[in-house]
Formats: sequence, C-alpha cells, structure tokens
Amino acid sequence: MKTVHVKTDSVTLAGLPLGRVDENRLDATSEKDITSQMAKDDAEAMKDSAKFTRRVRHRLGLSQLEFSQRIDVSLETIRNWEQGKRQPTGAARALLKVLNKVPEAALSALI
Repeated sequence: MKTVHVKTDSVTLAGLPLGRVDENRLDATSEKDITSQMAKDDAEAMKDSAKFTRRVRHRLGLSQLEFSQRIDVSLETIRNWEQGKRQPTGAARALLKVLNKVPEAALSALI
C-alpha cells in the first residue's frame, strides 16, 4: 500500500487533493437511499460477525453445545450469533477476540 503524506492548510482546504466525488449523484441521493444502504451495511456486518464467531468455534474444535458451555452462554445465543441473527457485543465480543488470539489461555481462565 502506498503512503501519501499531505500537508493541509488549516485556513483553507486548498492543500487537499481533489477527490472523486460525483456531485450530481451525491445531490440525487435521497434519505431513502441512505437508509437502504445503511441496512445493507448492517446486514454485511452481521454476516462478518457470524463468520468470525463460527471461525473461532471451529478453531477451538468445539461443537456449538460445547462452545456454549465453555463460555457460559446459551446454545440459542451461539446459534443466533452464527446465523447472523444477533451480534456478540461488549464482553462477549471481547471474549471472542481473546479466544481467537490466545485460545489456550482464554479457555484455561474460563475453567
């Protein structure tokens, strides 16, 4: 990846390179279009979260039931995460990240 250093003038934006913005398309974008795109983005994030949860569980070699018991979360919650119906948040998300990075230490701490 190429790194570009840009000096900016705090008074004007003249120092910034011109972007590739289609002003006509931007002006024609409605609130409905924005809401629709936000919904699509949220759906994609849910898929990514589901894949991550499933990958962590597979990496540990555990079934959904075993995984739910080890991390003290209901089986239904695990299924909802993996099917993209819900996303892990807060402590659950942090635990999944730790399980992904240092699974042995995380699992031994959960005993």
